Amino acid sequence: MAEKEKKPEFVVTDRRLFSTDGELRQDVVDDEERRAEREREKSEAQRVVNEERAAQQQPAPESAVPTSSIVTDEAAPEGPSAQEQHDSAAAYRESTREIDESIEKEMRKQGQPHRAQDFEITFEKFVASLYMSSLVQLGLAAPQGAKPQVDLLGARQTIDTLAILQGKTKGNLTPAEQNMLQNCLYELRMAYLEVTNLLAHPPQGGPAGGGKP
Repeated sequence: MAEKEKKPEFVVTDRRLFSTDGELRQDVVDDEERRAEREREKSEAQRVVNEERAAQQQPAPESAVPTSSIVTDEAAPEGPSAQEQHDSAAAYRESTREIDESIEKEMRKQGQPHRAQDFEITFEKFVASLYMSSLVQLGLAAPQGAKPQVDLLGARQTIDTLAILQGKTKGNLTPAEQNMLQNCLYELRMAYLEVTNLLAHPPQGGPAGGGKP
């Protein structure tokens, strides 16, 4: 008898940021810690590169700031021309390319498998950074070894920043980017409501901060 045709297997990925109990999922925290570790590695590698460059260069003589360069309310400077913006962008790209090569070289010396491109900022990384900042401000996450602290004003401003970003980028995002931004905003708004409700109505016998007496 011929074998039954195998049906394709589907893998379902849980993209929720919080568990059903309202707790931040551990894999989200782990991913953020790994990202922070990569950022520290990049910073350390770039510090070494900068020190090597500084050692090879002679310090430039200090010069007085020309009086004509002082900005006053009466004479505001004009913006850069299109050619100046183009030249600046080209110089920036060349500089980052050279730094990336130096970083990769230094990381290979340290036995690190990462590439400099792994640290480039993307829309998803930017949103994730704001998301984690808001969690820290809500007291739902904290740097390793630090005690969680609540900063409701800071959390509100970060959430509002994401909302502004959503409005300004409407129609310019990929479906994946739009979905991520929507999910982050939903999760953070719900977390904000839970934290403010807990602070306004703490458990009976507990302090306003929600901690144990």
